[in-house]
Amino acid sequence: MTLRCLIIDDEFLARQRLRKLLEPFLSILIVGDCKNGKDALEKIQIKEPDLIFLDIQMPDMDGFTVYEKLQRKPYVIFTTAYDTYALNAFEINAVDYLLKPFDEERLAIAVKRILDIKRTKKASLLEEKIKQLIEQNTEKESTQFLNQISLSTNGREQVIRIDDIIYFKSDGNYIQIVTSEKSYLYRKTMSSLYDKLDLNQFLRIHRTLILNKIYIKSCTYINNNVYKFKLKNDIEFLSSRSFSSQVSEYLSN
Repeated sequence: MTLRCLIIDDEFLARQRLRKLLEPFLSILIVGDCKNGKDALEKIQIKEPDLIFLDIQMPDMDGFTVYEKLQRKPYVIFTTAYDTYALNAFEINAVDYLLKPFDEERLAIAVKRILDIKRTKKASLLEEKIKQLIEQNTEKESTQFLNQISLSTNGREQVIRIDDIIYFKSDGNYIQIVTSEKSYLYRKTMSSLYDKLDLNQFLRIHRTLILNKIYIKSCTYINNNVYKFKLKNDIEFLSSRSFSSQVSEYLSN
């Protein structure tokens, strides 16, 4: 039994490492890899893989969104650098997820699970479980605000309370999380983060900046719909004109 496999991950080294780890598995035939969700949707339609290794955190769309958009759904093994997702539903012989960095032994367990599913024709159960997970994830995101952020640093989990965060600042493919004690890098897009924040507490003043209102010391009008924000730690930021309506609403309240 051979499974045609496609690797989807925005990090080149992660794709190369997974290719290397899969070499001993004669039942897996790698037919390609993708660096983002858009590329994945196109290649899955062309290559028609039996199995995809799908990264959850990607800049253009996350793994759940990619899987939800697929017309024909192959078997899937999710991969992620974070253990904060509600993925306990995967701990059955229907689907699996791998927490980075995983080794060959953990990968072997995941591959065996997929092969067991194919042998016993449990594809319908796989699809149902994935749908439930997507629905639960979507419902949770739409009804709950973030109250903490969990990061994996040097293999250890770091939990940051949302109230302790002074501001978020875009930093390439990451977001810089700044507290009074330390700053952290978070693999997330500003838009997806903003959707999960309580706007009664946070204010976006620029495409690259979200401030915690608790730490705003003053706001001064400069000109041309631009404002200068001074925080309680004396750091200053200028707002952009495109976010002047949000700033005006904040000042009116």
